[in-house]
Amino acid sequence: MTISDKPPGLSKLRAIKRKTVTLSPDDLVSTSLLGGQHLPLMIAPRTDALALPAWAAENRESLRAKLRAHGALLFRGFAVPSVDVFAATVKSVSADPLRYTERSSPRHTVSGHIYTSTDHPPEYPIFLHNEQSYNLSWCRVISFHCRTAAATGGQTPLADTRRILTRLEPAVVESFRRRGYMYMRNFGDGFGLSWQEAFQTDSKAEVEAYCRASRIEVEWKPGNRLRTRQVRDAVHRHPETGELVWFNHCTFFHVSTLPAPVRDTLRAGFADDELPNQTFYGDGGAIEPEVMTHLQDTYLAEKLAFDWQEGDVLIVDNMLCAHGREPFTGERRVLTAMSELADGYRDAANHGATP
Repeated sequence: MTISDKPPGLSKLRAIKRKTVTLSPDDLVSTSLLGGQHLPLMIAPRTDALALPAWAAENRESLRAKLRAHGALLFRGFAVPSVDVFAATVKSVSADPLRYTERSSPRHTVSGHIYTSTDHPPEYPIFLHNEQSYNLSWCRVISFHCRTAAATGGQTPLADTRRILTRLEPAVVESFRRRGYMYMRNFGDGFGLSWQEAFQTDSKAEVEAYCRASRIEVEWKPGNRLRTRQVRDAVHRHPETGELVWFNHCTFFHVSTLPAPVRDTLRAGFADDELPNQTFYGDGGAIEPEVMTHLQDTYLAEKLAFDWQEGDVLIVDNMLCAHGREPFTGERRVLTAMSELADGYRDAANHGATP
């Protein structure tokens, strides 16, 4: 071969140009309905190299559309080695975690505005509810992260509030839409959170200022005790989807919803207006026992559950999906973050709560 000779095919190789390969989100992850249930939608990585916060930020709009459709997204199989990675994931899908205000559940701070999901005793279930739906302003998104799964039980059951509303008897829904519901709290009687813990202050003046701004009636009782009343709507319209949802704490805070040992103890010691937590119709009337049974049964009929796996991250649209907790044994460590503050009365004015 002379110096001018070229190996066969070399000119063809030089003619080949590099091509940029763009992978769609579906190339990097798989999606499925966990256990064939309609929620949550499970998203799993196809490669170990996929960093969840960065990937979620790049695919935020697609994830938000899926969240609106399904109500809850479960990220499973991603590396989530720290609380900081969980917080970054929440920010990527939603927004910066919020401070826990007007507290009703015992929790402690883990880091920043990341909290334990609840410190309630493990032997009791926590009934389905929507986080802070009793507030004038609530979190639009609530997220969970499993650091340690329970030995048995400990699931975080979910229920679609759109389906709950559809399943409820029309006469019951109409009654609550017309009358609203009242949430009454009594602080300082030896049960539940103190007002100092609930409002995160030792100042009565600060409590009164918060309650005025939040449309909460305040009544100071002897012995540094406090009673509050707040009237809220039971049905709301989701500000993005436009769908009507059953979004309230009426069932959750009613004494009849508590586990039997706790319920019986409280019933024996307190009148209805002295209970740590109790709900009424918005005009102060008692909610009929058969109505409460219907509400409880409807939540349970829509309840879906899955077993936690270490590293799971669950993102929940708080208005579209209620959540709870099953009893458990062994060590369980599930963290939570709330994000995207919503103004219920502003949203009602902008979107309307009537069909």
